[in-house]
Amino acid sequence: MSAPVPPAMHLTTTAAPADRGTSAEARSVCARLEALLRQHGRAPGDILHLTEYIDVTALGLRDELAVMAAELLGPHLPARTTVVAEALPAGARVALAVRLDPGGGDALPAGLREARDGTVVLPTVLPLDRHGDITHPGDFPRQYAQCLRSADALLRGVGLTLDHAVTTYDYSTPATRRAYPLCAGPRRELLGGAGVFPGAGGILVSRLHAPGVLVALDVTASRHPLAAVNPGWRRYDTLTYSPGVRAGRTLHMSGFAALDMETQQALHPGDAAAQTTEVYRAVRTVIEAAGGGPEDLVHTQEFLCPPVLGSLDAGANDRLAEARAGALGPRARPVVGSAGCAALLRREFLIEVFPTAVLPARTPAGAPASAPGNPHEGDA
Repeated sequence: MSAPVPPAMHLTTTAAPADRGTSAEARSVCARLEALLRQHGRAPGDILHLTEYIDVTALGLRDELAVMAAELLGPHLPARTTVVAEALPAGARVALAVRLDPGGGDALPAGLREARDGTVVLPTVLPLDRHGDITHPGDFPRQYAQCLRSADALLRGVGLTLDHAVTTYDYSTPATRRAYPLCAGPRRELLGGAGVFPGAGGILVSRLHAPGVLVALDVTASRHPLAAVNPGWRRYDTLTYSPGVRAGRTLHMSGFAALDMETQQALHPGDAAAQTTEVYRAVRTVIEAAGGGPEDLVHTQEFLCPPVLGSLDAGANDRLAEARAGALGPRARPVVGSAGCAALLRREFLIEVFPTAVLPARTPAGAPASAPGNPHEGDA
């Protein structure tokens, strides 16, 4: 008897390290994704969202990868986000991650697709004008505002606005770290209009998608009414982002690093395993504040800084996995993706995690609530 079709899946695959060279790497990662889809009895039309992770040394691969992905996906093109990474697992330079839905989701006028849970993921937004030229050269806050306005225009094309945003994950460079706090101005002006600021995270990489780009944004929105989730951390009272945002059963969360929520002090400098424990304790606290448990965590994207990347032998991987499991408990089985970054917004941080949970369906009083299965897999 075959297993029931899961409500959603995350799959991830990387190009084989031996397949160096632009064409070989692009063909390799797409072929491996195609094989992984077949292995799970899925078709390209089931893909709702495609994320490509590209090492900074392979940025020239982006256009060719787009062509080959289009050949694989045919008419079923999902939103495509591009994360530039300092390094990827197992020496790969390219990885693809997809979110699938058995119903395929609804096609939207802007070329996007909507998940059955009402989630809409935008393609990576760059500070470009309508001609494709970079706007506001050298001006970080104005480029940030341009990205938000472009995201709003895309959302309006599908009947939403930035008021429906549940997360805004941004990517910038160490050179703009001092200017980064200036993004609070455009965020306060353009986000939170319905009373809920989205979750947020910030990653620094040495190079972005094109010369002159100072910031790139990945924005996710939902058609559900939004509810901010805060375990009582007062620091968020004055910030332009929320620890978590519940939309339907999905809990979208900010990026978390090892921070004392009361004192604002970075915790465990230089100890990646101890920082990992603190991060996942915070994630667990937010999920529990939303009415769920650690078993409801379905996906986390971990960004690791160079001191950690340089020591990621099998032993270091095991220590991070043990720290994660110790904080979440034995029932948690999230899919965990890893990518390297140049740095995080505070120099003491070695790891930042972008998590997502799917909470149990609400049930009548006294009846047990069952958590959804978590059949998320990959070959990386």
